[in-house]
Amino acid sequence: MMRTLFNRWRRRLARALLHRMVFGEAGQPHTRIAPSTCIEGEAGLRLADHVFIGQFNFIDATHGLVVEEGVQITNFCSIVTHSTHDTLRVNGRRTATLGGELPGYRKGAIHLGAYSFVGPHSLIEPGSRLGKGAILCAYGQLRGDAPDFAIMAGQPARPVGDTRERDAALIAKHPELAEAYAAWAGAKP
Repeated sequence: MMRTLFNRWRRRLARALLHRMVFGEAGQPHTRIAPSTCIEGEAGLRLADHVFIGQFNFIDATHGLVVEEGVQITNFCSIVTHSTHDTLRVNGRRTATLGGELPGYRKGAIHLGAYSFVGPHSLIEPGSRLGKGAILCAYGQLRGDAPDFAIMAGQPARPVGDTRERDAALIAKHPELAEAYAAWAGAKP
């Protein structure tokens, strides 16, 4: 009986302290970042307001990361602005002694456009851009540029649709949304 009560309280305490969304960053009072998300190179991060960053993500902003307004990054995502896996494999042990930038080292800023969505278990590679209103589907691997309003899927991700088609159907049902949509998207879908 005591053990059951103890475990119940322990789970409640962990849930309350460790896995609750934290509201508000400096200058972004409506942004929410889960405490289990790891952000490296925070000085390179430009974060807008109304952003949601879920649980258990790894975000590397070392070489620049722009996250525009309304972006949603779900859970278990990796966003990396540098990659050394080719460098380490090709150079082997000499990597530790050579210094400087070695062949195969990839780095580049990442840009996530306004109101884009990054699905769970996704990877965004160095130098990539996810256009405004775009969706990177679950398990997607973005390498390079994704156009505005594209639905991207696969490894590497390829366009499989256009979010404006989905948006038009929703706005047809709720015409009162057209003005708000046009305010950020530039036009009604």
